[in-house]
Amino acid sequence: MSATASHSESLHSEGTLRIGTRGSLLATTQAGTVRDALIAAGHPAELVIIKTKGDQSTDPVQKIGVGVFTAELREALADNRVDVAVHSYKDLPTAQDERFVIAAIPPREDPRDALVARDGLVLGELPAGSKVGTSAPRRVSQLSALGLGLDIVPLRGNLQRRLGKVESGELDAVILARAGLSRIGLLDLITENIEPVQMLPAPAQGALAVECLSANEELVAILAELDHADTRAAVIAERALLAELEAGCTAPVGALAEVVESIDDNGRIFDELSIRGCAAAFDGSDVIRTGAVGAPGNAEELGRAVARELLELGARELMNVTTGEAADV
Repeated sequence: MSATASHSESLHSEGTLRIGTRGSLLATTQAGTVRDALIAAGHPAELVIIKTKGDQSTDPVQKIGVGVFTAELREALADNRVDVAVHSYKDLPTAQDERFVIAAIPPREDPRDALVARDGLVLGELPAGSKVGTSAPRRVSQLSALGLGLDIVPLRGNLQRRLGKVESGELDAVILARAGLSRIGLLDLITENIEPVQMLPAPAQGALAVECLSANEELVAILAELDHADTRAAVIAERALLAELEAGCTAPVGALAEVVESIDDNGRIFDELSIRGCAAAFDGSDVIRTGAVGAPGNAEELGRAVARELLELGARELMNVTTGEAADV
């Protein structure tokens, strides 16, 4: 009997699934939704906190490396210290690790970015020179492209620390993922939801990845009960776009896919997958956008097709240029 099978049997005799998560309020809240869903389905579960290098560093993600928030969780899975890992899907590297499988992608939160600004201001009301915090190159580039004359400053730390910089007056505003604010009950702090026409979100933003060992077929089947088909199709398309561009989660790339209802000439209603993607220069001097519509079952190919069109339009050259110097992706 394999070590994995033996562990699976002892796990189910004990009756509790161990869910690995980072220790931040947002991470434990996200993992808590998975725990609660498993318990509701009759599978006792508990959270296990795993410390990651990303949580202990204040350096920008592009400096400390892609996957910095997920590597330790995956190693905990591989070492059988946990049975399940819950990730913010956008933090996962695009390269597949055959040891693991994303057994479930639960229903996605609103993927848009959100502005939290002083005095209830929206983007268009912030005076030129206002200090706006964000470190994500995707946000920096698209925000710069709006030509609002804002002073964009680096920002790291958990949600509470970032929000505190606005409350203290150190910053005039910060840009965050709306999903995170929603999950910890802080939607009332948002002064503007930023529409995708202004700023496309990160691929898979707002989605969770529920991961386990690919060899544990019993657990894969249990977790699959939490999967949401429309969310999975959208995320597959967005991540395929990112992979085809050979860009990591810190690249200035945005993507948003949605399953929408369409109607044919005979009045028949059917589902389509719509995807929009963009690539930008780090300094915001140019942004390339394109999109496509296709069948949800062709999500991966649809995402890759949009990426290839972006490449034909000059995306790779654009992402590798900032004010004349090579970008540190």
